[in-house]
Amino acid sequence: MDFSEKQEALVKESWEVMKKDIPTLSLYLYTMILEIAPEVKGLFSFLKDTNEIPKNNAKLRAHAVIVFKMVCEAAIQLRGKGEVVISGSTLKLLGSVHLKKGITDPQFEVVKEALIRTVEKGMGERCNEEMKDAWSEAYNHLAAAIKTEMKKEEAAAH
Repeated sequence: MDFSEKQEALVKESWEVMKKDIPTLSLYLYTMILEIAPEVKGLFSFLKDTNEIPKNNAKLRAHAVIVFKMVCEAAIQLRGKGEVVISGSTLKLLGSVHLKKGITDPQFEVVKEALIRTVEKGMGERCNEEMKDAWSEAYNHLAAAIKTEMKKEEAAAH
């Protein structure tokens, strides 16, 4: 599926709105991840030793910003290049970390679902199916790039 100009615009416009409330939305993103799949809590170093999601956790906020920005950048790249291109060292690190933590396809889906719910919360009434589809498509391409790197990393280890 081609990523349309309109899809790119929807992701960029909604990110501009949502990034003004990153503390709230980052907390919401992780709340959604844990609501959907409580068993993944231990995968996040900043959630491991606590029974609640720390509201003022700088690592949690920083990680959420990275997720949002990378999906947004993926959307822009899909439109411009037809694929997601992440700098080699960043992609290698993402592949390595996700492989070490044993991240699987269903866990990528959990994050996508949580991300879409967060976009819905962040955009309120302005959120529609088209916007959710645009974020979903951009996320799918980003996840595919990370999974490809995980496979390379795994092959190199054997």
